[in-house]
Amino acid sequence: MKKKVSGKKFLAVLVGTLAFMIPQMAAAHCDALDGPVITEARVALEKGDITPLLKWVMPEYENEVRQAFAQTLQVRGLGPQAQELADLYFFETLVRVHRAGEGAPYTGIKPAGTIEAPIAKADLALEKGSVDELADAISSHVAKEMRSRFAHALELRKRADESVEVGREFVEAYVQYVHFVEGIVAVVHGEHAH
Repeated sequence: MKKKVSGKKFLAVLVGTLAFMIPQMAAAHCDALDGPVITEARVALEKGDITPLLKWVMPEYENEVRQAFAQTLQVRGLGPQAQELADLYFFETLVRVHRAGEGAPYTGIKPAGTIEAPIAKADLALEKGSVDELADAISSHVAKEMRSRFAHALELRKRADESVEVGREFVEAYVQYVHFVEGIVAVVHGEHAH
């Protein structure tokens, strides 16, 4: 038997699978150069106003971000290379503390264009003001996968007592089917991490 798949691992597999199903779209995620945090940080740096950016930061990290912002604004005036380096420093600081506020590890800034399609679709849904298209796509994919696993387990169940080998094939199919359902339930009930 295979080990139980955690809700977090299941969600990662689901997102990866959906990336092939849903067309790639340009959108944003918190640790990507074209994500919402860094996109908003660029605007804040250009305007010299950190206020709209602070929503991405938990109160206990606000002073650290304010200090990094002030330092970045000072260094940006030293030339294009200094500006590029200062901006990257600020983006790294901002994303690191944003991730800490989520209870998630900081794994660095991701290049632009690396956001997975389902995540991009989630952002796009917010921009459009409707989640219907995304919900329909995910629901359709989940239903198709669940039906496939169910059909496989059901077919093997009919012959499970023919031999030990066939019985084991059934158990493997059964476990995959039930763990898939458990993963969906865990995600729906919030048993996953960001």
